[in-house]
Amino acid sequence: MIDFGLKNKKAVVCASSKGLGLACADALAQTGVNLVMCARGADVLEASAESIRTKTGVEVITVACDITSEEGRAAVLEAAGHVDILVNNAGGPPPGDFRDWSRDDWIAALDANMLTAIELIKSVVDPMIENNFGRIVNITSGSVKSPIPTLGLSNGARAGLTGFIGGLARQVARYNVTINGLLPGPFNTDRIENNINFLARQSNQTPEAIRAGMEERNPSGRLGSPKEFGFACAYICSAHSGFLVGQNILLDGGNFNSNS
Repeated sequence: MIDFGLKNKKAVVCASSKGLGLACADALAQTGVNLVMCARGADVLEASAESIRTKTGVEVITVACDITSEEGRAAVLEAAGHVDILVNNAGGPPPGDFRDWSRDDWIAALDANMLTAIELIKSVVDPMIENNFGRIVNITSGSVKSPIPTLGLSNGARAGLTGFIGGLARQVARYNVTINGLLPGPFNTDRIENNINFLARQSNQTPEAIRAGMEERNPSGRLGSPKEFGFACAYICSAHSGFLVGQNILLDGGNFNSNS
């Protein structure tokens, strides 16, 4: 049995009531990590947390809040105390045409998908350095490496976070604090369902046809399972991943074809 070296560590996992955030929380719990889970919807969040408690026996604290607000971040950090692991995650802005996006749309995208992560990192990174252990994972998007035209708000905000982390990760690595990005491609989540429905309306096709086309074009012949993503996150957070620094790891079934 592989020991990830994380038993009784404390992790904050953002937007973890469902989807990829929940998959990360669940996988971390299976390695013995105690959790602080946050999301906007209290009922779904608590149901997800209770499922993890029952399955793993770890401590799970829930905070129903808007993590993009100063009050939400304060509530999560107060509930957590010392944070060993931070998984930054936020739902992406809706797809659309850049001609329709206002300045307020751009500011909202930056707040949710760039500035919130930076503020949380700022709050936890120095105690991690003092403790000589910290793992920070930013869930961004495959669009950071291969921009998707209809997801311009997401492309821009997440690329900004990625650029910032490229410098910061190399400043803190010598203290056994690592910061890396996980870039999901097409996974079976609510997010991709929204994108499929948008593309179906644009192209006058059925959602089923759009999904089948996505699966056919992917080298793996399918969409990803959130569980696969969660266990990748757990490894990056493990005590054995300290030499993995400032990387952006693409999990997309081989969609993006590059040797770089």
